[in-house]
Amino acid sequence: MTITGEALIGGAAVKGEGSSVKAFDPAKREYIEPAFSAVSEAQIDQACRLAGEAFDSFRATSDVERAKFLETVGEEIVALGDELIGRAMAESGLPRARLEGERGRTVNQLKLFADLLREGSWRDARLDTPLPDRTPPRPDLRMRLIGVGPVAVFAASNFPLAFSVAGGDTASAFAAGCPVVLKSHSAHPGTSELVGRAVTRAVERCGLPKGTFSLLTGTGRHIGTTLVAHPAIQAVGFTGSRAGGTALMAVAAARPQPIPVYAEMSSINPVILLPKALAARGESIAQQFAASLTLGVGQFCTNPGMVVGLAGPELDKFAADAAAALGNTAPGVMLTPGIAGAYQEGVAKLAAESCVKTVALAAQEEGKGAPALFQSRASDFLKTHALQDEVFGPASLIVACESLEEVKNVIERLEGQLTATLQLDEGDYEAAEALLPVLERKVGRILANGFPTGVEVSTAMVHGGPFPSTADGRSTSVGTGAINRFLRPVCYQNIPQALLPEALRDGNPLGIWRRRDGALTKD
Repeated sequence: MTITGEALIGGAAVKGEGSSVKAFDPAKREYIEPAFSAVSEAQIDQACRLAGEAFDSFRATSDVERAKFLETVGEEIVALGDELIGRAMAESGLPRARLEGERGRTVNQLKLFADLLREGSWRDARLDTPLPDRTPPRPDLRMRLIGVGPVAVFAASNFPLAFSVAGGDTASAFAAGCPVVLKSHSAHPGTSELVGRAVTRAVERCGLPKGTFSLLTGTGRHIGTTLVAHPAIQAVGFTGSRAGGTALMAVAAARPQPIPVYAEMSSINPVILLPKALAARGESIAQQFAASLTLGVGQFCTNPGMVVGLAGPELDKFAADAAAALGNTAPGVMLTPGIAGAYQEGVAKLAAESCVKTVALAAQEEGKGAPALFQSRASDFLKTHALQDEVFGPASLIVACESLEEVKNVIERLEGQLTATLQLDEGDYEAAEALLPVLERKVGRILANGFPTGVEVSTAMVHGGPFPSTADGRSTSVGTGAINRFLRPVCYQNIPQALLPEALRDGNPLGIWRRRDGALTKD
C-alpha cells in the first residue's frame, strides 16, 4: 500500500491544508517521504460533524455487529503484513520483535473487547421490580449504559500500534458504540496512515456510517485543542506528557459543555525494597531492576524511575550491583529527537542537584538514551519536590531511608502513580501491611516481587492512578474496564416493553440484574 501523507475523514483520503512535516527515522537520523500536511480547522470540523451524525446509527448496532467490526479491524491490520512493521521500525527506531509483539497485542485487545461485547455484561442492565402496593408505589425502573458520543483519541509516541490508531482507547470507544476522531502522532504518521486505512476498510466492510472513524494529521497543539473544543466531541483519550494532558484538560473544562479527559501522563513507579528481601536476594533484584529500567530504552509509562530502601550495606550493594548491570547496557535509540533531548536534559538536571549522588552515568549520545542511576537521602527527597519529576527514559533515583517510618513518609509525599512494587519476603509482611493502605491511595496497580514494565491486557488490569499519573484515577486505559470511560447510564421508568432497548426487555437472553425485596438476583 502506498503511503500518501493524507488524512482520512469520513472514509475519504484528503490532503491537509496546513503546513507539512515528514517523519524522522531516529536510527538512521534522516527524514522519510512523503510529507504529511496538517489538517485545517474546517477539516477538523468536518470530521467531528460526521462523527456526530454517525453516533446514533453506530450505537444502535448490536453487540454482535460491533464485535465483528472490531475483529475486522484486527484482520485488516494483520493483512498489512510486513509493510506495517517495516514502516513502524523506520519511524520509531524500535526493533522488529518488539513491534511484531505489539501488533499481536493490538489485535488481541480488539478481540478482547469483541468477546466482552458478545458476553454482554458491559451494559450493566438492571431492573428495580415495580412495587405497586407500596406507599408510595415504586415504578418499573430499568437501567443500562450507553456510549457517551464521539471520542477524540490522541495516539501515543511510545506505542505506535497498541496505544495508537487502533489501540486501546480506540478499541474501547468503538466497543462502547462511540465514533472516534483520532489525532495521529507526528512521530509515526506513516504507520498511522496504514492502520487508519485498515480501520477505514473495516468500517466499509461492515457497512457502518462513514463518520465512525477519521484520522487527522499534522503537528502542533492547535489541532488537538481545536479537536477537544469541538461541540460534537464528548470525551477524550490521551497518552503523553503532563503538559500536553493538562492543556487538553483545561480546554475541555472551559467548553460551554465540559467533557471528561482520560489522560495518562506521568509516573515514576516506585520500587520498594523491604529489608528481608533486600538482604536475601539483593543482587538478583538489582539485575532484574536494571533489565526493567532499560527495557525499550526506558520509554514505558511504567518504567521504575524510583527505588526506596533502608540505608545501609545492603542498599549500597544493591546500588553497586545495579550500576554494574547498567554498565553492560549500551545506549539505545530513543523514539524521537525531542524525547532524547528531554531525557538528556532531565538526567543532567538530576546530576546537578547538590543532594543527589551519581551512581552510574554513561556518556550520552545524540538521539540515544544511556542508563543513569542516582541516589539521595530520604530527608533531601522529602524537601526537594523536583526529585519526583519523571525522566522519561532509562534513569532512576534510589532514595535511602533511615527507618521504615521514613519509607512510609516518602510514599506519603509521592504524587499519584500508575504502579508501585513491593520487593518482599515473608519476614517483610508486617512492614508491607503497614504500607499497603498508603499505596492504595497513591497508585493504580500494586505489584509484589516483580517489576512494573509489562502490562497485561485483561479483565482485572488497572492502568491508571491518581493525578498526575492520569487525569481521572477512577479509570483504566488497559483491559476491559477501559470501556467504562466512554459510557454513561440511562434509566427507563415505566417504558412499555415494545419501546425498551432489547437489553432491558424481559426475557433478554443475557439477563437483567433484578432487585426484589432487597435481594439482587439475575434473571
